[in-house]
Amino acid sequence: MRIGCHMSVAKGFAAMLRRAVDLDADVVQYFPKNPKSFRVRAFDKEAFAQEAAKVQELDIITVCHSPYVTNLSTPKPELRAVSIASIVNDLEIADAYGTPYLVVHCGKHVGEGPETGTATMIEVLEEVLARVEGETQLLLENTAGQGTELGRTTDELLEIHTRLSASERVGFCFDTCHAYAAGQLDFSRWDEVRAELGRPEFAAKVQVLHLNDSKMGYGAKRDRHALLGEGEIGDNLRLFLQSGLYADKPIVIETPVDAEEEYRDEIRKVRGWLAG
Repeated sequence: MRIGCHMSVAKGFAAMLRRAVDLDADVVQYFPKNPKSFRVRAFDKEAFAQEAAKVQELDIITVCHSPYVTNLSTPKPELRAVSIASIVNDLEIADAYGTPYLVVHCGKHVGEGPETGTATMIEVLEEVLARVEGETQLLLENTAGQGTELGRTTDELLEIHTRLSASERVGFCFDTCHAYAAGQLDFSRWDEVRAELGRPEFAAKVQVLHLNDSKMGYGAKRDRHALLGEGEIGDNLRLFLQSGLYADKPIVIETPVDAEEEYRDEIRKVRGWLAG
């Protein structure tokens, strides 16, 4: 399996990938711009493509993660417009780098109700996909269920997916911390949960795995990551990995390290778990 982590692209795409090699990573996730900003980033498509070409021999899969501030379900027209423009920009940047996936958080209905929020989210996604071409696939990430977040369960994600006219351009990113905090990843009934997460109609659409432990307890509906094996999920992360769920998908670690170099130990830990 390919295993890697989230890294900074501030010093350039090629430099990021070379640092990843030093960490023994063969997957890297990055933000296309400031993760707390909607501002569209101007870029030179050809220059980005040339930079990416410099490191093709490294054979590293890259994953782009859209800024956290966008809300696919906002009822506010001005926020909807900037969210759409921002995600279109992210898809264009990812495609220029040759990145196959862009991870996007599901929307928050902010009091409008799940049905209205879901309908808005689908309209926003339809507009995004209509405005941008390219090879990068948009991945909806399951949520921890904080506040009014949508996309908490497999059924919620599948409902959104099946209602999209260009559903082949959309897949899923599965986050273990989110699923645990949302009350979905229940290891006390693991066989049943594994069967649910492994349903072909869902599992076939999962393209990336976010492997994170949780600082919060099961069902807390709060998204707080912990170092692998040191949070509330603990050794059950080993069980999850060894179960074979999403076994052929790239793993991205997003645990709270103080420096990128510390991901070396997290990556080594996962490789050890997979080795049995």
